[in-house]
Amino acid sequence: MNASHQDPTERPAPANNAATENAESAQAAGEDRLADLEAEVASLKDQYLRAVAEAENIRRRGERERQDVAKYAATNLARDMLAVADNLRRALDALPGEAREDERVRGFIEGVELTERELLAGFGRHGIERISPVDVAFDPNRHQAMFEVPNSGKPNGTVVQCLQAGWVMHDRLLRPALVGVAKSAAPGAPAAVPPVATDEPTIG
Repeated sequence: MNASHQDPTERPAPANNAATENAESAQAAGEDRLADLEAEVASLKDQYLRAVAEAENIRRRGERERQDVAKYAATNLARDMLAVADNLRRALDALPGEAREDERVRGFIEGVELTERELLAGFGRHGIERISPVDVAFDPNRHQAMFEVPNSGKPNGTVVQCLQAGWVMHDRLLRPALVGVAKSAAPGAPAAVPPVATDEPTIG
């Protein structure tokens, strides 16, 4: 009877082992879940920061576009008014020097000059300026070469004559200046300017 009797202290052993295994399994599962949650939090944080950055970029882009609209709103009107400014200047340049001595003509001349000053002042308030380049280096972004002038005594590529003034609005070209450019007399020298363009250059 004593030999077949099992020690009661040894019976719980299997249950303790199972409990330990269950606890370890639960702990491992918890750690895995925690790692998954941390990865998800990191992903959501990254998405949030990207969304904030994108929203800021959109805001800045919208602000720049709003400023550009306000800055260049009068572009089309300005282009239409350039011919008026040109004609006023041509009228004044065409007058002979002695015309001012005639009292009947003097008032007309002064009226044209006043009109030109007011027009240019209005242009200035919108950042519109005239380009009349002479003795400066040819700039394809602002000048359009109409011909080359050999033996001008000026360095190769220098603007020596302005046929028609150009205009800019802030940093944007409204119309290029039509110019003649010095050409080096040295044999085999490269062309001072590229071939004459048929279309007006633009600045984006």
